[in-house]
Amino acid sequence: MKNEQNNPFARLPEVASFNMTSSDISENNVLSTPQLSGKFGVEGGQDISPELRWSGAPVGTKSYAVTVYDPDAPTGSGFWHWSVYNIPANVTVLATGAGSEEGTGLPNGAIQLKNDASFTGFIGAAPPVGDGPHRYFFIVHALDVEDIGITADATPAFLGFNMLTHTLGRAVIMATFER
Repeated sequence: MKNEQNNPFARLPEVASFNMTSSDISENNVLSTPQLSGKFGVEGGQDISPELRWSGAPVGTKSYAVTVYDPDAPTGSGFWHWSVYNIPANVTVLATGAGSEEGTGLPNGAIQLKNDASFTGFIGAAPPVGDGPHRYFFIVHALDVEDIGITADATPAFLGFNMLTHTLGRAVIMATFER
């Protein structure tokens, strides 16, 4: 695995950690078929965002953002699978499928950005055949602002840049997949 070469947290400030669980994904385990990408040709893939539950966010949390990122994609910049921000602080669960293109399962006020496949919503895992295992970081970011102050046409990287000084904590599940 390429994890020693490409740690997505290496240049970010250390922040508190809090708890995240899911009925669909688990730490260091292979992603299930629903979280794989049928749009990118993975047999049986359904491009369904997993259920995410979190607790124990730091005091002062005013909103959350959720990102899903593959730092191992052979692009030079990784691959953003999903980005959602301005999730209200009283929300601690996103249901399975909340990341549909329509975003109908998201809480009021939450905004999805386009992923690196150029559409709004969640795109499942689909690493190149023979590229080895890829890591998929499902991250809930606890933020100290209710509104991160970007528009829905921003990129996931721009969201990350704007979260830099507003992140109080992160909850992370890292799952894998290879073809």
